[in-house]
Amino acid sequence: MAPVKYFIIDFDSTFVTTESLEELAEIALQNRKDKNQILKKIRELTTLGMEGKIPFEKSLSERIKLLKANKKHINSAVKSLIKKITPSIKRNRLFFKNNREHIFIISGGFKEIILPITRIFHIADSHVLGNSFIFDKKGNILHHDKSNPMAYRNGKVKAIKSLGLRGEIIIIGDGYTDYEVKKMGAAKHFSAFTENIKRETITKKADSIVRSFDEFLYINRLPMSISYPKSKIRVLLLEHIDNLSVKMFEKEGYEVDYVEKPLSDIEFFEKISKSWIMGIRSRTQVNKELLKYAKNLMVVGAYCIGTNQIDLAICCDKGIAVFNAPYSNTRSVVELVIGEIIMLQRGIMEKNRKLHQGIWDKSARNSFEIRGKKLGIIGYGNIGSQLSVLAESLGMEVYFYDIADKLALGNAKKCTSMKYVLKNCDIISIHVDGNKNNNNLISYNEFASMKPGVIFLNASRGFVVDIRALASAIKSGKIKGAAVDVFPEEPKDKSFPFTNELINLPNVILTPHVAGSTEEAQKNIAEYVTTKIIDYINTGQTMMSVNIPNINQPKLSNTHRLLHLHENVPGILAQINKVLADYKINIEGQYLKTNENIGYVITDVNKKYDKKILQALKQIKHTIRFRILY
Repeated sequence: MAPVKYFIIDFDSTFVTTESLEELAEIALQNRKDKNQILKKIRELTTLGMEGKIPFEKSLSERIKLLKANKKHINSAVKSLIKKITPSIKRNRLFFKNNREHIFIISGGFKEIILPITRIFHIADSHVLGNSFIFDKKGNILHHDKSNPMAYRNGKVKAIKSLGLRGEIIIIGDGYTDYEVKKMGAAKHFSAFTENIKRETITKKADSIVRSFDEFLYINRLPMSISYPKSKIRVLLLEHIDNLSVKMFEKEGYEVDYVEKPLSDIEFFEKISKSWIMGIRSRTQVNKELLKYAKNLMVVGAYCIGTNQIDLAICCDKGIAVFNAPYSNTRSVVELVIGEIIMLQRGIMEKNRKLHQGIWDKSARNSFEIRGKKLGIIGYGNIGSQLSVLAESLGMEVYFYDIADKLALGNAKKCTSMKYVLKNCDIISIHVDGNKNNNNLISYNEFASMKPGVIFLNASRGFVVDIRALASAIKSGKIKGAAVDVFPEEPKDKSFPFTNELINLPNVILTPHVAGSTEEAQKNIAEYVTTKIIDYINTGQTMMSVNIPNINQPKLSNTHRLLHLHENVPGILAQINKVLADYKINIEGQYLKTNENIGYVITDVNKKYDKKILQALKQIKHTIRFRILY
């Protein structure tokens, strides 16, 4: 028979996200001019005591002297701390309720602050080990109960031993005094808790390191409120993705590896082998070679518009969802294109060059307004259509061509052929997608079809335009000016040189793939893509995935969610439901969506079921990936 387990859980920075005495000090000192200096001293004393660098009794006494608090302050601190209960502790309230006979809360802090909070978790007052304040008649804190062993060094050890517990004792905490409990034989195992604070001096001494209470329950095979610890979900972010995404993933409880420098293949493959989530921009190629190493990868976030750097078919085969940001940087691209059109029409590039050489060329020759000019847009998607609206508001006539049937916005004129647009417009702007059929869409014949003196812009994909043909058209004078943001071959990073036929040609604006790179756009992209990824990991939602069938099914309460990705062959749903029927599982909600390659089934079931069903669902033929959420 397995020994009974007792769990001793530290309160400060473990059960709650902060130090309770520091929270009390924040409130008690709020009207003091020297508040910041006193708080700094209190934090220093806390750290010194936690790390064992000064005796605990000295740390405690000195902090109380600095507090100058009363019972009203304590009540306010309790209200504040209730809002700061550690997230993974809060979501496992049922574990505390069901195991309250075997759980003790321990703290070098004070019961007057702790008890109102631990009662919420059904923990008996007798199971809370801590210090006590001594008050005067007005309710002011005078000092602490010095007869309490918790007020002294090794107080936690003495308090736990005095309980006379017969069984295996595990202590969970973040401080040196928690480690001492194990060191001095009062506990069998010490788990360093790092969700709120990580002390390197403590983690080095721990038997195990847990980044959340979910992880502690998981490694000890204890009932959790969620199906997998969020702290064990690893995120790899590359290519300087906006830091907002890091904050969002970390707030969710995921482990984030944010890589700023270029990685060798060995380093990259090692990191990707441990990652559930990978975030990239346009340079990283997600191909068969990379995915051989990505054994745990569940989702790729493309923090950009395009996904042609990702082999979507192979991701489908492996059940890896891909999300991108089709709208988030649209405005930034359009603003740059409008600005470039004006600059090129006015011949600003040449005037700027001359003025830097000391030549004052105040001539109107070859300088034109954009009002009344005909703008031709090839590709009328999110960017092309918004460019249409802004250009028309500036007085331009807009013509567009798209292979798909698109509704014209405003007074824009839909054309039946690309050739008509090229032949009749003063300015041509390319905004097509990354379809491989668009390779060299604009080449010698297309430039020959354009009006003499045309302005040409490409802010879509580098391979869409034949650069040699464009250079030839500029040199011949057929094209008066050009702006190019994307190129068939782009440097891996700024340490590599950029070479191109367009360099040093007159009235040509070259930008290093930055049309969508504004701070506003990068934050929008970070928020959008990160939200989609978190929704997929946490709830199974796939809305706006570019390769997985889109399902947006609301999460039902009191259910477990079964997620089944499979090859799109007939009869899979029937097999899933047969397994559920064989195990007498009641379906609370179910939804199936397919594309030409794969099918995706979300099934919400009652929480009570035989766990053998999970293996049975995984073994259904043609299953790509199965997981459970609760």
